[in-house]
Amino acid sequence: MRALYKALTIASLFIFISFNLAAGQAGRRPRPTNEGGILLNVVASRENDASGPITSKQISLYDGGMEQTIKSFSPDPSPARIVLLVDNSLTIRADVEKLEEAAREFAYEIYEGDKLLIVGYDDQAEIVADWTDDAKQIEKSLAGFRKKGDPHLFDALSAVAQEALLPFKASNQKRIVIVISDGLDRGSKTKFDKILAELQSQDITVYAIQAPDRTGGALRRDQPKPVKVIEKLAEGTGGRVFSIKDLREAAKTICDELRKHRYLLSYAPSNVPYGDSRRLLILADSGINVRSKTLQPPN
Repeated sequence: MRALYKALTIASLFIFISFNLAAGQAGRRPRPTNEGGILLNVVASRENDASGPITSKQISLYDGGMEQTIKSFSPDPSPARIVLLVDNSLTIRADVEKLEEAAREFAYEIYEGDKLLIVGYDDQAEIVADWTDDAKQIEKSLAGFRKKGDPHLFDALSAVAQEALLPFKASNQKRIVIVISDGLDRGSKTKFDKILAELQSQDITVYAIQAPDRTGGALRRDQPKPVKVIEKLAEGTGGRVFSIKDLREAAKTICDELRKHRYLLSYAPSNVPYGDSRRLLILADSGINVRSKTLQPPN
């Protein structure tokens, strides 16, 4: 994680300042804020690829079991900052070529304005390709993948959240982590519940490209099974899980979803306990699929 920290502390600050200066010069407003309320990232789409706008009248939100009044619900076509977090530990059941293929597919699928950061992790998290939208540059960097060490997944997620994505929290860009892993963590100091809560608090969405479980489903004494880790990370943050067997379809679906089916929902919590985490539930009319994070951190 030291390698990731050193490379990103100055670079991310420079990029963040440069982006905001450019946005101001171009006349673009920053990501909307909701003073006195909450902004919630939502994925919403119609079944069978049907088109047509989705409005707040078709959505219901429950915070802590209490239905909330939705102040606004609007499409969010803003660009995304996407971290591709790749398990390149010694025992993952995917060869280096497969890991390279995954990075390559996303490099050619991202939309204009999106930027990728590729991080490989074992017992350390290290940058393979710094923030860029240059697919050719990404391809040249993929030789940086190598299989060694144990998978410190939770530590790597914490490093990415704090050092790579936190500087962009106030910008008008979505913040995404795509984990390529079977979900196994072996040796992290960071606990699973802590990193999941941190991702939810920062409104970072996690998608997962799931490799075969190297443990064979064995019980873990102090953390969920690898398969459950993947499921909880995605479900808890409003993401999805895909198989590593079809990387092209996974990359296309994720990138399309981020640009075409993301919405911002605004509401002011009412009749909810302050100081405690609360369950979130979002529902929609028949024929509409919706997802969001499942927990709202304490106010």
